[in-house]
Amino acid sequence: MHRSTRSAIVLASTGAVLALALSGCSSGGPDPAPTATQTVTASAGGSSPSTATSAPSSSSAASSSSASSSSSGGSAGGGSGGDGGRCTTGSLSGSVESGSGGAAGSTYVHLALRNTGSTTCTLQGWPGVSFVGGGSGEQIGAPATRDEASAHPTVTLAPGAVAVAPLKITQAENYPTATCDPVSADGFRVYPPGSTESLFVRDSGITACRSTDAGLLSVQGLVPEGQAAD
Repeated sequence: MHRSTRSAIVLASTGAVLALALSGCSSGGPDPAPTATQTVTASAGGSSPSTATSAPSSSSAASSSSASSSSSGGSAGGGSGGDGGRCTTGSLSGSVESGSGGAAGSTYVHLALRNTGSTTCTLQGWPGVSFVGGGSGEQIGAPATRDEASAHPTVTLAPGAVAVAPLKITQAENYPTATCDPVSADGFRVYPPGSTESLFVRDSGITACRSTDAGLLSVQGLVPEGQAAD
């Protein structure tokens, strides 16, 4: 008698589970899979970068206490410089490379950021850029504006790999002397996207404008070396 009672209870429980399972299947099914986002990988040897897809992840833009960073910085990539995290300023070196040359009245150079760390990291967005001079790192004039129509993928940098941001420099001579207040620059202050710490990138022979009304700089988003449009 006890065995029959237990069998009836088991059968009743199994039927309830099956009914719930069938009810779940008829309620519309699971949510659709998330859309993949594109990540671009730069290689240390200068070979053609490859692309990969990954599930989207949430990130928030980091604010900067500097005017140049807040006007020209990019969005944060998350992490703190560890393997696969956002590249920190301390794990990067900066330099200026030749760009497309530009047109009359302006020129393009590439701001290059190299991963000098021992682990892979990422950069995404626009660096904050401004002229500095006087031998003291003092900012000169207005920071770079962002070309928000430019490509700005998440760039994965292996140790030794390079990301570049095309930088358009308008010639100071395009402005009247009284409007520009020209002065020689020592180079650039560069904030990697999402960072409040900057790099000094030397580039002598450039004339900047002290006046913030004469904006000379416009920066594009970072892309792997060899993929810049300008």
